[in-house]
Amino acid sequence: MGSFLLQITLNFDNFPKTKTKQMQNILVTGATGNVGRAVIDHLLRNPIGGDVIAAVRDVEKEKHTFNHLKGLSYGYFDFEDSTSFNGAFKEINVLFLLRPPHISDIEPIFKPLLLAAKQSGLTKIVFLSVQGAEKSKVIPHNKLERLITSLGFHAIFVRPSYFMQNLTTTLLPEIKKESSITLPAGRAKFNWVDVEDIGAACAVLLRSFDVHNNGVYEITGNENLNFNEVAKMMTQHLGAEITYHRINPLCFYIKKRRAGMPQGFALVMTLLHFLPRLQKEPRISSDFVELTGKSPISLNAFLHREKETFQN
Repeated sequence: MGSFLLQITLNFDNFPKTKTKQMQNILVTGATGNVGRAVIDHLLRNPIGGDVIAAVRDVEKEKHTFNHLKGLSYGYFDFEDSTSFNGAFKEINVLFLLRPPHISDIEPIFKPLLLAAKQSGLTKIVFLSVQGAEKSKVIPHNKLERLITSLGFHAIFVRPSYFMQNLTTTLLPEIKKESSITLPAGRAKFNWVDVEDIGAACAVLLRSFDVHNNGVYEITGNENLNFNEVAKMMTQHLGAEITYHRINPLCFYIKKRRAGMPQGFALVMTLLHFLPRLQKEPRISSDFVELTGKSPISLNAFLHREKETFQN
């Protein structure tokens, strides 16, 4: 009996070992912004067998900001400090890359960044672009997509539609102060998506990069609405009238510059709200559902969730 058991043990020892999944260390740029936070949150909900690293300018400060998140690591990184690149990219397998809103001149910042990544052995990038980037060579997202491709990276381009969170960030001061939204968007329809959904989709792509390598994913909601329709929805939710004012794009740009908005940011904001007037109504994509198995959040649900943000 004893020799029989020994023989079984020896036979199992000779079986091929199961191949373990390779560790994936993921660096998230823009970690303190809306999208970066959402990406980190969703990555940490399901451990990936590697480290999730927040790329930040002030490590000690952000340790306090993210102290509610267990398992998050930190690395010093500054888009405008090229000396930070090599250290941040060391032992990173996948980079989540986005473009800070104030950076519109792509080549001086992103070419050194991407070359440093390659030098560090980092070849996999999930880039947060924008829906329709492939149609317009004048916007920074298009230029950055082309730069990533030209340098030979393995890349996934995520092209989300219009952020619902623009209502609670960039557009919020005017909404709260004047109960209005002023944009050069005319009657153009925008597709509305929650940043939480973008974060969930990006987390899936980062975790299973090789499955989705070289893919392009449009992350959209299920609603195409113009700003007049959105203002009416907000009026219903907030119990106070919100109005939408159309403005000439040049006048809008000048207004933002006079208000102190950086030139690059003002230009990109003008283009992103004006160009949809010249394009077809946004495509509603099924990519989010296919990646996550969930339905995207509706604008009504978002406004209900964020009601206090508009009122405080």
